[in-house]
Amino acid sequence: MGLRAGRPERDLLRRHQDVRQANFLELFVDLVLVFALAGVVNRVVDDLSSGDPVLRWRSLAYLLVLTMPLIWLWITTAHITSWFDPRRPTIQWIVLASAFGLLVMSSSLPYAFVGRGWAFVVPYLLLHCVRPLVLIPTLRGHALRHLYVRSSLWCVAGGSIWVAGAVANGNARAALWATAVTVDIVAAQLRWPVPGMSRPPVSAWAMDSGHHLPERYQQLLMIALGESVLAVGLTFTNRPVTAATSAALVVAYLSTVLLWRIYFYRSGQVLAEAVVTATDRLVAGQATGVAHVVMVVGIVGMAAGFEIVLTHPTGRPESAWLAAILGGPVLFLYGRIRLERVVFDRLSRRRLVGIAVLAASAAPLAYAPALAASVVAAAVLLGIALADAHHAAGRPPEAPSPGF
Repeated sequence: MGLRAGRPERDLLRRHQDVRQANFLELFVDLVLVFALAGVVNRVVDDLSSGDPVLRWRSLAYLLVLTMPLIWLWITTAHITSWFDPRRPTIQWIVLASAFGLLVMSSSLPYAFVGRGWAFVVPYLLLHCVRPLVLIPTLRGHALRHLYVRSSLWCVAGGSIWVAGAVANGNARAALWATAVTVDIVAAQLRWPVPGMSRPPVSAWAMDSGHHLPERYQQLLMIALGESVLAVGLTFTNRPVTAATSAALVVAYLSTVLLWRIYFYRSGQVLAEAVVTATDRLVAGQATGVAHVVMVVGIVGMAAGFEIVLTHPTGRPESAWLAAILGGPVLFLYGRIRLERVVFDRLSRRRLVGIAVLAASAAPLAYAPALAASVVAAAVLLGIALADAHHAAGRPPEAPSPGF
């Protein structure tokens, strides 16, 4: 859709019949996020490969500190395009500015903690503070107005922590940014509380449509899977082709396919249906968003683990390597368990068993080649996928039954 001028900008809110699918500008933001997540993995793998054990473990914390602001910026952009009409020039410019902000933040990732901190912080703060101010005048009488006023106040208050981090360097910067992004997300979970202001009936996770935002979350997960394939392919291209690296490539690819299969059976497949039938879309939206954030972080961790295995397939794994290789699938499965709660209001025992097996295998795998840990993780995922297929055999497709 082009940037069309001359249309009235009043009533930017979407019409309900227009909100089922993402438009081309939203998909453009998705492409930038693939680049951003790939930058996070490259940044983390450099430190994960270090000979310093402290730096290796610190790199896993860096993964969270760098990934969460990027994902949160993507989520808040998806929230805007879910509520507002993307055919309007104002919304189109907001989406394009968000994509450019993600691009600038991504370009700073290799130097995030030793320089160029402002390139990471300034786009993040400008987008979170300015976008609500642009939209507030168009929301007279709408609940979103109160939400955006509160979020702007919190952005200014929390921005001081981001700025302090940009001024600092190294571990101090990482610690301040970790605090800042935690404040941002926790405040959003609480709908940005402000003394003296009533709590709005919507939140940062609220779904105006039962289809658009759930489908955007599905696309977020596919972005993470695409980044994983990109990271594996680029690393394999730059490595000598041996039996071990070839096996690592096959295992990484199969693991990614299994993540896709486990996600979409069956909760991911009927997520939008579940949201439509939920009695409390606010709670369902929040639970859905949190589940996808956890799964995406797990996939990014797995991508870092894949790169380590491709680089050192026959080497004895360091403990931090095992945390990425096995911890990534654990996070993904935990997020998937949370999604099962949203869609079917039950505990997924198969995924819980998978987490237990991965945790129990960590100790013996410390004495095996790194490739063995990747194979075990893939075998656990395969077992869950086969158990899902066995459970579905001969039965009609299960309808969602959300507990909200």
